[in-house]
Amino acid sequence: MDSTIDGITIEVVRNAFQSISEEMGATLIRTSLSPNIKDRMDASTAVYTSEGELISQAEHIPLHLGLMPSVVEEVLKIYPKETLQEGDAILINDPYISGSHLPDVFLLTPVFYKKELAAIVGNIAHHVDVGGMVPGSSSTNATEIFQEGLRIPAIRLCKKGEIDEEFLRLFLANVRSQEAVGDLYAQIAANNIGVKRILELYEKYDVHFIKKCIEEIIKYSYRRMRYAIKQIPNGTYKFKDFLEGDGITDELIKIEVEIVIKDEKVVIDFNGTDKQSNGPINSTLGVTKACAYYAIKSLFDSDIPPNSGTYIPIEVFAPEATVVHAKFPAAVSNGNSNTSQRIVDTIFGALSFALPERSMAACVGSMNGLTIGGYDYKTNKYFSYIETYGGGQGGMDGLDGMDGIHTNMTNTKNTPVEVIEQTYPLFIKSYSLANNSSGSGKYRGGMGIVREIVFECEKATIIIKMERSKYGPWGLFGGGSGEPAKCFLTKSGAKKEQPIPVKTTIEVERGDTLYIQTAGGGGYFSSQERSKEAIENDLYQGVIDTDYVKKEYY
Repeated sequence: MDSTIDGITIEVVRNAFQSISEEMGATLIRTSLSPNIKDRMDASTAVYTSEGELISQAEHIPLHLGLMPSVVEEVLKIYPKETLQEGDAILINDPYISGSHLPDVFLLTPVFYKKELAAIVGNIAHHVDVGGMVPGSSSTNATEIFQEGLRIPAIRLCKKGEIDEEFLRLFLANVRSQEAVGDLYAQIAANNIGVKRILELYEKYDVHFIKKCIEEIIKYSYRRMRYAIKQIPNGTYKFKDFLEGDGITDELIKIEVEIVIKDEKVVIDFNGTDKQSNGPINSTLGVTKACAYYAIKSLFDSDIPPNSGTYIPIEVFAPEATVVHAKFPAAVSNGNSNTSQRIVDTIFGALSFALPERSMAACVGSMNGLTIGGYDYKTNKYFSYIETYGGGQGGMDGLDGMDGIHTNMTNTKNTPVEVIEQTYPLFIKSYSLANNSSGSGKYRGGMGIVREIVFECEKATIIIKMERSKYGPWGLFGGGSGEPAKCFLTKSGAKKEQPIPVKTTIEVERGDTLYIQTAGGGGYFSSQERSKEAIENDLYQGVIDTDYVKKEYY
């Protein structure tokens, strides 16, 4: 550590940057228009050095947070820092640059102090629609990126502080939801507050002093991660898991990982993973790295401050043109919601052999995306409702899995029922936990979620993007699997529900009812080890019934 800066001061500066990131996030969420951001909080914010190194990020969406260390570096290749000007704001959603999928729109703003580039602030917001072949811009049967929506390679949305109205017209002409313009303004507002707070910080302290503090902050996280890795037994750990089809075919798609831990370094190699798919479940390299960073940090030392230094000791190898490193122009819209979760499951499965006491059985294994879009003749407007549903968390050593929760790469809230019914032509018939869905074990998995939706518009398109319907989330060390996911559609006036695929795009009409049940989490250790008191409590709480007890515990 620099002898001229003490540890307390460094921590004060680190928290100052962290507070800036958090305030940016609060501004984005509070000023946005779409329920997906203002209610579900599907957004993230961060602060970078002028060179594009991550300094701090708000603790929002794990998938976003893992992408943010690389996106600025890529944008600076297109807009070298000497070409940036005060008042610029760079907009980008191209997955082959940003690493995410098209609905995730990034906005980056340079911060100038005394005419010198001092920092960069950025945010990412999931827009409810960016065009393409289906509402929500996340088709289940797209075969190339061009079908998934408007692709923005990196453009100046703002120039010298003024919004480019010509681009704005182009953007709005290609999206179904006019909430998009409000969300773009919210992204601009969030970055503006970040710029203001950073300038206040530079006014308070010497510029050279702040840069030294940033260097020490990054070095600190680097040392923490190296130390954390050193505590894990050296060795090679392997695991494989499967995606249940790509939306076009039902063939299993293998994700295979080999993790090598040696002293203070982790190498994560996906050699052996299946080739990229025709359907839109491919993951970009950026998403795959985000999954690796999340898994290692959460298992090894979840308290390490996230910045560029945190991830230096972690190397990720993913062969190009595989499902974990898509090659242009592969479709990637559902790689975020499904493939990212399976990548994490695979890494966790491998590391369970190294860290059994910290490991977790498989969680719900999908973000369980649902999009409903159409034209509402009452308001004479298009609508696009998107949401991801939680499910069961996997059991852990000493803890049951949590019920009905977002896990691993997602951290959004659920849209309140009242907001859904006020905003969209939809009626929520039921919303509950799925009894008997948890994987049995000494420590059971969490329960999945049930939601029934009745359609109150003339026609709509629904897009379901779920996983774990054939094989429930696996248990660890003798624990049982969670109950698989399932979906049903009951046509208006019909008495019998019909099963539908959990990856599908279909048309519905007024009075139809959609039933969705997400998967339960896997159990941990054998069910024969579960205490009688715990079983009785589950019965009392309605988690399970007597038939389940007879089947799983006796």
